[in-house]
Amino acid sequence: MTSKFSPESATLIGIDVGGTFTDFVVLDTMGLRVHKVPTTPDDQSQAIVAGLAALGISDGQIVHGMTVATNALLERKGARTALLTSAGFADLLLIGRQNRPHLYQLTQTRPPSLVAEGLRLEVAERVDFEGAVLTPLDEAAVERMAEQFATDGVESLAIVFLFAFRNPTHEARAAEIIRTHLPNLPISLSSAILPEYREVERTATTVINAYIQPLVARYLRRLAEVLDGSDVRIMQSNGGAIGLEQAANQAARLVLSGPAGGVVGALDVARQALEGDPPHLITFDMGGTSTDVALCPGVVPTTAESMIGDLPLRLPLIDIHTVGAGGGSVAYLDAGGGLRVGPRSAGALPGPACYGRGGQEATVTDANLVLGRLDPQGFLGGTGDVALDTDASRQVLAVLGQAIGLEPEAAALGVIQIANAVMEEALRRVSVERGYDPRRFTLLPFGGAGPLHACELAQALDIRRILVPPFPGVLSAYGMLVADVVHDASQTILQPASALVDDPSLLTEIYTHLARQVQSVLAQEGFDEPQIEAALDLRYRGQSYELTVPLSLPITPTNVASAVEAFHHSHAQRYGYAMPDEPVAVVTLRVAGRGSGAQPALPRQPRGEEDATPAQLGERPVWFAPDGPTPTAVYARARLQAGHRFAGPALVLQYDATVVVAPGWAARVDTLGNLWLDREGV
Repeated sequence: MTSKFSPESATLIGIDVGGTFTDFVVLDTMGLRVHKVPTTPDDQSQAIVAGLAALGISDGQIVHGMTVATNALLERKGARTALLTSAGFADLLLIGRQNRPHLYQLTQTRPPSLVAEGLRLEVAERVDFEGAVLTPLDEAAVERMAEQFATDGVESLAIVFLFAFRNPTHEARAAEIIRTHLPNLPISLSSAILPEYREVERTATTVINAYIQPLVARYLRRLAEVLDGSDVRIMQSNGGAIGLEQAANQAARLVLSGPAGGVVGALDVARQALEGDPPHLITFDMGGTSTDVALCPGVVPTTAESMIGDLPLRLPLIDIHTVGAGGGSVAYLDAGGGLRVGPRSAGALPGPACYGRGGQEATVTDANLVLGRLDPQGFLGGTGDVALDTDASRQVLAVLGQAIGLEPEAAALGVIQIANAVMEEALRRVSVERGYDPRRFTLLPFGGAGPLHACELAQALDIRRILVPPFPGVLSAYGMLVADVVHDASQTILQPASALVDDPSLLTEIYTHLARQVQSVLAQEGFDEPQIEAALDLRYRGQSYELTVPLSLPITPTNVASAVEAFHHSHAQRYGYAMPDEPVAVVTLRVAGRGSGAQPALPRQPRGEEDATPAQLGERPVWFAPDGPTPTAVYARARLQAGHRFAGPALVLQYDATVVVAPGWAARVDTLGNLWLDREGV
């Protein structure tokens, strides 16, 4: 699996596989084109092949965001995985951090482990916290375990030894022994996947990688075969793309690849719209299965910690909060008779009832259709690619409404309000709960359903401005097309910041090693002189959590001191206080290399007249309140020109999404074709 990527030539294709649709954005001599096809859950490559065939593309340069890794984790359908660890630590995954997800629930069910009990094995070995060998590796025991792995049908192995981030020789030797007996067994070493302290997170992350790596590798090999002739890269959770070989080896870095593309695409569109000014955005990606939100204070937000379901994952990724509310989220009554929406989704098959594929439950999409917010003549902008069955939606909402004494439209409004409440909570979590005032940000909705709900959510958060990009339904695929090629590495340090300010030689030594590692990987991707960035994880002495701040290069006492000052400011922003007189500890050094991806300039139009009447398709009744429908203007997005203005209520129809301009909002079109919604009036 090789890649010879050249953004300056050939056809560039961004492909995002979602729970319901697979999205395509193509940049070639014909300009920028978009397309959507239903996702094929059993084999995501089938939808990719079908979409490329419909677009008339036989080869090109592809950046692909996939959900194979995510689905394998959430559905517990990964490889049969074994864990080899230091003596006394076999039950570390089960013990965990002793967190209680339900604090007052007396009996709690422990989620199933990714590693079966009989496959969590220990071996005598030990190095201390400085990396000195205390107990040599019992190589004979490792030999015996290799035989056991073969007998037990192990498909993947994670090796995690205590303090291997200080001295990885025991892990490397154990892997060497096992490979002599089982040369085809995939092996994940914690010293390669996550050379950082915190045994629980390091073990969990390495096991996650081992658990999904065989499935991801098989999918990527199959993808390379069916896309023979195309160069393919895979989107990572950190917002950068990487080649197939690296993606296959470190599959844990792909768990949030789809949502990451949306944030990258949103920032690119906003930067072009603001002509270089740093965009302060809250991104709102509502797809068919889930909603992903992120707060971007001028840059892509990143974090080193996340939870995938109930599993801790400690790898650099875009700081995205996900909730189970999407267009396909199912509405139902709970045991107490209360109306709930999600997190269960109708998915691609059978999908919402209106898709006519056998769905028998009301979903958010069905509610929007019954309320008149979607075009009943045809989905995807009225092209007829997917016909919507309004009667089917009314029927399932009538059944739901009958159970709670409501007419179908009132039940549909209830479904929308509950889904909005779930998404509003997510938006508050990434803004208000982290010390940011959402009123100072622009909401950028995308995904197939995001622009349907944007006005109501912005109003709930008192956000006054919304930016709807020209192609909101496929913005994640666009983000993959423009994503840089990125590889990162890290190393635990655990030193007082004051000592490193006085003498940064240790930082310089570790940085040099990590930078060479990053440059080697990017050189294989065709970037001989990548842009190198560094960051430090810092905390006050005695704290158990860190904040990541940039470290300016080259590493000098002044730049290290500046990073410490930035930490105090970041701590005050996040937690409401800082302690500048307290000692600060440097926990981890992070280094990232970046090679530029495609940088297409969106086409600009000359600004014309404000009257948008030529783009109007007529009027239709749309429900915004229980007292009845409101006559609502309908516009074709393709006919809107730069300078056009119109007031809500209005619907804007386009191929990949529908925009709802709620009452009290006004819209204008800029020279890039973006739709700006404002509560100030026209």
